[in-house]
Amino acid sequence: MATGRTHRPATRSRGIPEATVARLPLYLRALTALSERSVPTVSSEELATAAGVNSAKLRKDFSYLGSYGTRGVGYDVEYLVYQISRELGLTQDWPVVIVGIGNLGAALAGYGGFASRGFRVAALIDADPAMTGRPVAGIPVQHSDDLEKIISEDGVSIGVIATPAGVAQQVCDRLVAAGVTSILNFAPTVLSVPDGVDVRKVDLSIELQILAFHEQRKAGEESSAEEGPDTDAEPAVAAPPAPRGATGDTGRKGPDGDVPAVMPA
Repeated sequence: MATGRTHRPATRSRGIPEATVARLPLYLRALTALSERSVPTVSSEELATAAGVNSAKLRKDFSYLGSYGTRGVGYDVEYLVYQISRELGLTQDWPVVIVGIGNLGAALAGYGGFASRGFRVAALIDADPAMTGRPVAGIPVQHSDDLEKIISEDGVSIGVIATPAGVAQQVCDRLVAAGVTSILNFAPTVLSVPDGVDVRKVDLSIELQILAFHEQRKAGEESSAEEGPDTDAEPAVAAPPAPRGATGDTGRKGPDGDVPAVMPA
């Protein structure tokens, strides 16, 4: 069985834009749901709606894969699942280590989506000696002293950091030094990595703060709508129309003919 150490995804060599790569998992999730319902084909409009993008962008993304669908029929669901899975490198086994087995790390260890998407949790690692040997999601936790050995023996190239922020960079440095070239970071801090190492950051607090911003804005809009217009303001009094020809500017005319659009002072 191949491991993550022996093969890298082909997306960069094929010139697929990063924005397209970021949307491929969305398409794959929607296609997998269709496949599970035994849907044979899907139109670009239907798939775009399911993935949350517009159909023009979807067709452009698929053109990078060499998949253009069939006019009047759409896209073959099973073939697209295979195409995208292959492009994302999901047709092989990717061993993953999770470092930091607190509440979040334990939840990640038990996440069933890893195995169904081609990722195998090879090891759970924690610095707390009391955690060593304790099974989490059926996997015994190993001590962080063995991190380098574990990465080498399992051919791990993807690491997940779920530690407190204060030790995340130290853990990151050890992962990189041991050969890990891709990191999923859940720690609330920015990691510094050398060229050739990819980092994806997941910060739940930031996402919640963005949602709070939108909630506050919606509440403000609703409040303004409920208050209605300011009825206490004095009504504006229209100026009397100027006599015809008394403006002193006979060369300008308003939209209705003789009366200028802007009255002189």
